Amino acid sequence: MSGFHASQCGFCTPGMCMSIFTSLANADKSKRPEPRKGFSKLTVSEAERAFSGNMCRCTGYRPIVDACKSFASDVDLEDLGLNIFWKKGDKGSDVSKLPAYTLGGGVCTFPDFLKSEIKSSLLHLTDVSDVTVSGVDWYHPKSIGQYYDLLNSGIFSDCTVKVVVGNTSAGVKGYKDRDLYNKYIDIGGIPELSVIWEKDSGIEIGAATPISKTIDILEQEAGSILCPNGSVVFRKLAEHMSKVATPFVRNTASLGGNIILAQKYPFPSDIATILLGAASTVRLQVYSETLEVTFEEFLEKPPLDPSTLLLSVFIPNWASDSQKESNVILETYRAAPRPLGNAVSYINSAMLGHVSLNEPSGDLVLSNLHMAFGAYGTEHAIRATKVEQHLTGKVLTPSVVLEAVQLLRETIVPMEGTSHPEYRVSVAVGFLFSYLSPFAKGIKGPGKTLNISSAGSLDTDDICNLPLSSRRETISIDEYKPVGEPIKKYAVELQASGEAVYVDDIPAPKNCLYGEFIYSTQSLAHVKNIKFKASLASEKILTFVSANDIPSGGQNIGSSLMFGDEPLFGAPVVEYAGQALGVVIAETQRYANLAGKQVVVEYDTKDLKPPILTVEQAVQNNSYFEVPPKMYPKQVGDFCKGMAEADHKILSTEVC
Repeated sequence: MSGFHASQCGFCTPGMCMSIFTSLANADKSKRPEPRKGFSKLTVSEAERAFSGNMCRCTGYRPIVDACKSFASDVDLEDLGLNIFWKKGDKGSDVSKLPAYTLGGGVCTFPDFLKSEIKSSLLHLTDVSDVTVSGVDWYHPKSIGQYYDLLNSGIFSDCTVKVVVGNTSAGVKGYKDRDLYNKYIDIGGIPELSVIWEKDSGIEIGAATPISKTIDILEQEAGSILCPNGSVVFRKLAEHMSKVATPFVRNTASLGGNIILAQKYPFPSDIATILLGAASTVRLQVYSETLEVTFEEFLEKPPLDPSTLLLSVFIPNWASDSQKESNVILETYRAAPRPLGNAVSYINSAMLGHVSLNEPSGDLVLSNLHMAFGAYGTEHAIRATKVEQHLTGKVLTPSVVLEAVQLLRETIVPMEGTSHPEYRVSVAVGFLFSYLSPFAKGIKGPGKTLNISSAGSLDTDDICNLPLSSRRETISIDEYKPVGEPIKKYAVELQASGEAVYVDDIPAPKNCLYGEFIYSTQSLAHVKNIKFKASLASEKILTFVSANDIPSGGQNIGSSLMFGDEPLFGAPVVEYAGQALGVVIAETQRYANLAGKQVVVEYDTKDLKPPILTVEQAVQNNSYFEVPPKMYPKQVGDFCKGMAEADHKILSTEVC
């Protein structure tokens, strides 16, 4: 990619490279005006959001943000880095000196043999009803009728089956271990599950619709709908959904898949919480029967099995005949290690209600409240009904708000074992206060003051809508630069253009097997037995290799170091926690990983001397490393004489 403005690039994951490259390509195809020379049609906001949720450990987040923003037509020139393009003493910043921007830049080194191999290995699943991949059967029904015909055929009676669209849950930490199935049914090809219905009362979105497309639909509806309340609701939902996962995950993951995961497991879904707060409903198909239930009823149902198919989600636009008298205010919140991307929320919330003007007093009154909270250590998102009932129709005085806070504390109760429970409850209280403070009488909160006229007009802009990277650092520049001249990474063009070849790009050779190390959880113990729990993953294990499998005459040596040999496997005694005990060999990498987590190791600590943990214990036991003679330091001067003649002497000391 020629014209990469930042000369220090540390794109360490292919996803980050491809996200920004795709964003540049999409921006160049848009009908926006041509940008100034040296820049693309990309905007700063799009550049930042293109790789939301990704982190780079070797370079860091800010240099990558600066590199991506440097393509944007609306970038602040100071963000381009004066140390890189303009030297000390230069008169002003001349944009014409920047490298020219050309999408792709002619970099294309992806090997032809890999292109042909990948093309030949792709399975065109659209033309077949079922296929077997790595010993797992996949089925692809083309209609709801075919789906239920599959279920009634009896082929799933003696095995586990998973219904998927994008199957992105297999990569979610904490849920991939649950992903042990013999057969999969991909319902992404059922047209009825991807239909969008625009209705007078709202919009109904098919369950198989990707999250990214759902965001686009909501944004389009927010811009075209005549109902002001619907515009507020749809825009807020789209804005919050854009904070979920990364762009390439949202392109694959479906709306229905996300909320099904939240319904079946205690998955901290942001989408489920905001849909609950917006009073959404869902349509379910149970064989020949179609049900329509509220989102709250849907979440409280027992975990759904494959016989129940989620058809669609309906989001109301909150249009009513009383629009002139009241306005709908929807605010969504999330607290997470990072505001965007894959960081799972500590707690999330969505609060919606009608705000009307009490004519005699001129005070603001809330009604028809929907307050949803989730991800705080609970099975699924819930509505704070006691808080809703308490606030409905009341003028929000400090005493009313205080009682609402107390009721919320009684409602938000994390399950036992939840990390940081006090923090999560306090953040929930902060969310509630942020929502109520603009309407409260005599309370100055973090939000802005809202004013409703007798005509019912209300400013519904974001209370807090900061840019992703608003921090600015100023470093004084002298002849000695703080970190020296930036050095371009040797593979920057290949990585940034997406043309670099990674291991995952290379198809596995025929009959390839996969391994996973098994590590000890104890230190200084005899290993009596190693076995695996009965599961689908253990059935896929081909063999287990340990020190007992080393051929006669071979040695258990993993590496040879200066101070001796390091064993490959801990045998017959494991020396430390984390030492390798053996390697699982399986048909796929996934089964190898899962089997490695289901190992059961039996230890015995009898007849073992206590470990040597301190220098004093090592001296007492005469336990020393043999230092090679060539490593001994050469003596310079008379050490003993120097210590004896020193002005100050250390009588006794200890260094820990």
